[in-house]
Amino acid sequence: MNFASILFMIALTFSIVFAVIVYRITTAAALSLNKATRSNVRVTVTATAVIINLVVILILDEIYGAVAKWLTKIEVPKTEQTFEERLILKAFLLKFVNAYSPIFYVAFFKGRFVGRPGSYVYVFDGYRMEECAPGGCLMELCIQLSIIMLGKQLIQNNIFEIGVPKLKKLFRKLKDETEPGETDSAHSKHPEQWDLDYSLEPYTGLTPEYMEMIVQFGFVTLFVASFPLAPVFALLNNVIEVRLDAKKFVTELRRPDAVRTKDIGIWFDILSGIGKFSVISNAFVIAITSDFIPRLVYQYSYSHNGTLHGFVNHTLSFFNISQLKEGTQPENSQFDQEVQFCRFKDYREPPWAPNPYEFSKQYWSVLSARLAFVIIFQNLVMFMSVLVDWMIPDIPTDISDQIKKEKSLLVDFFLKEEHEKLKLMDEPAPRSQGAGHQSRRSRAASSALSGRSQPGSMASSGSQHTNSGSQHTNV
Repeated sequence: MNFASILFMIALTFSIVFAVIVYRITTAAALSLNKATRSNVRVTVTATAVIINLVVILILDEIYGAVAKWLTKIEVPKTEQTFEERLILKAFLLKFVNAYSPIFYVAFFKGRFVGRPGSYVYVFDGYRMEECAPGGCLMELCIQLSIIMLGKQLIQNNIFEIGVPKLKKLFRKLKDETEPGETDSAHSKHPEQWDLDYSLEPYTGLTPEYMEMIVQFGFVTLFVASFPLAPVFALLNNVIEVRLDAKKFVTELRRPDAVRTKDIGIWFDILSGIGKFSVISNAFVIAITSDFIPRLVYQYSYSHNGTLHGFVNHTLSFFNISQLKEGTQPENSQFDQEVQFCRFKDYREPPWAPNPYEFSKQYWSVLSARLAFVIIFQNLVMFMSVLVDWMIPDIPTDISDQIKKEKSLLVDFFLKEEHEKLKLMDEPAPRSQGAGHQSRRSRAASSALSGRSQPGSMASSGSQHTNSGSQHTNV
């Protein structure tokens, strides 16, 4: 049940992403037919598609959170910790796919499967797959990431956190007032503090707060190469949200139960996983989404003077327009003279080559340089992170020294206690032996004195005293 439900919801997220892609393609085609809107087609389509993605992400976040909680409840975990861990894993997986799938599409898939002139890839009849802008998809990725991140933080993390508890509190208050019952008018006018506290929203734990920070951490780290201002906006949001959370916990929620915990639990593993995955994603953003590697390859391998002069011409390939398929030719040419060849952005062999329109040597050299950069970048950053982790200890030096000092004091205290116990165990033995001798001597002296004090007694008793005195003497 868990596997089927999670797989269905992930497929639902992908289908919505594909629906937004279809919306982009059809809207761009419709706006291109009108001369008045033709110049702003790309900006209009990008902005409206990102807003649709934001609304869908906000709606699906609430649905996925409820579904993850329901799936965890029907598992009937044995302990509360197991329940929390399973709920966190399900909710994080669904919200991760929901929040980042449109961004991953723009970063790594958009414009990669469009084909070439004469052999385009069509979504359905008459509509080709969408392409990136002439400068690449990096700017569109920056716009998409900024709108989704800022909109999600502003609407979901701030407005919802204050508005939803207030609405629930108002609804509960109206429900209590409308319910029939014996209520004291004086008590209703001057309610006690526990009545006011009971009308507050029940405390549901810190899982939603942690989830907000985890999703924000993903926005900041996974694609920071395309949107370097993401950490600044995250910091500003956290400065505002820490005050909003303080107000919410004090005035809108019931008092939470204090529980002692060793650490943050499974959240640390999730943060560590996102940190490692962000190194790979940023490496691919720099190598594949941007033109950083093609520019380096051209500058150091193909440029005659070691500059980027002629780079754009190097990235364009030739196509013979006579080889266009029937019905796909441009209706009206913007040039006065007849055009035989056109240029398109790709690394392919020219029409006069033995293997026309196949990938050229430049393509394979750029691809190998991109993969090499990913491998070097990933290993270098991982090595630097391990080095920094080794250089900066988890516990500061002064605190670790204080802990060692406390441990040494405890050891000295225990050794002193054990030494005193051993002394106490050795001292009572000679004292007990001396006390035995003294008691025996006192008993002998008392019996001798009793024999001397009765000289005129009966013979039998005298004989007894004589025998007892001899016995005491022997002893």
